[in-house]
Amino acid sequence: MKDILVTGGAGYIGSHTAVELIAAGYRPILVDNFSNTDERLLEGMARITGQEPIVHRGDCCDLEFMRTLFQQYTFAGVIHFAAYKAVGESVAQPLKYYHNNIVSLTNLLQLLEVFEVRSLVFSSSCTVYGQPEQLPIREDGPENKATSPYGCTKQIGEQILSDFYRAHSDFTIGMLRYFNPIGAHPSGWIGELPFGVPNNLVPFLTQATAGHRQALTVFGADYDTPDGSCIRDFIHVVDLAKAHVKTLDFLMRQTSCCEAINLGQGKGNSVFEVIQTFEAVNGVQVPHSIGARRAGDVVQIWADASKAKRLLDWQTELTLGDALRDAWNWQCHLDKG
Repeated sequence: MKDILVTGGAGYIGSHTAVELIAAGYRPILVDNFSNTDERLLEGMARITGQEPIVHRGDCCDLEFMRTLFQQYTFAGVIHFAAYKAVGESVAQPLKYYHNNIVSLTNLLQLLEVFEVRSLVFSSSCTVYGQPEQLPIREDGPENKATSPYGCTKQIGEQILSDFYRAHSDFTIGMLRYFNPIGAHPSGWIGELPFGVPNNLVPFLTQATAGHRQALTVFGADYDTPDGSCIRDFIHVVDLAKAHVKTLDFLMRQTSCCEAINLGQGKGNSVFEVIQTFEAVNGVQVPHSIGARRAGDVVQIWADASKAKRLLDWQTELTLGDALRDAWNWQCHLDKG
């Protein structure tokens, strides 16, 4: 059984990916500083998989702590999720984002080099494209200036990885450009669980609908889109988790590569469409109001995901309705205690 280091492995996407890694016969070794996750996700992972997750508590910005993990295990590959990810917060606290997201990556690359771990899956983002000039976006399309410090950290991270690969061509690197992960595991045992007020649409929507928050604010209804709200490519988190396993399998079959790969459904849905679909699949009303535009938001973006199909034999299987049903199931599970 191959050990895979999963940084940020107790978080939203990390926990779902760990579940899929176990299903595929890998042994995920999780590291997390628990700055934006909760013990309940570990309990949920254990219920789904039937085994207690292996978790090390620490910060990827602590090089010596990370070194102890590489000394303890022989990793066959690494999936690097650990990063701050809220667009709005990054605008307000840019130094927090530049320090955490860049230092954690450079620390990891130093250790990959020293311990000769050759395969790395990097959690990137569609924010590297900035405000797109044409849709759908291809990986070889133009990358504009990122609209937020968070997006900048992902652009810089990809540049660091490209430079590292040029100096170490025997490595295999996959830079996965996520679009908008939503939903939860269909079991209801794990899902998105941010601390404090959620920065992302769907967890705020579910919490507002459950009565834990004030009405959801739709940030801008005057954009140049069919219904005036922003458009995003929403992808079920389980589909996204499976893509990481497919990427790891692909990288381990290669002798040398550095690939940027879009992960999305390949179509866009507006914020108002999300609200309407949520209400339709769950039979509840979403309290919401219209607010001003939010700094750092891109107007509309969706993926050309054909490269993922070609290289990884991966495509989405779950719908927007599936994701919103599972997100509400997760919220109801939390409310039951």
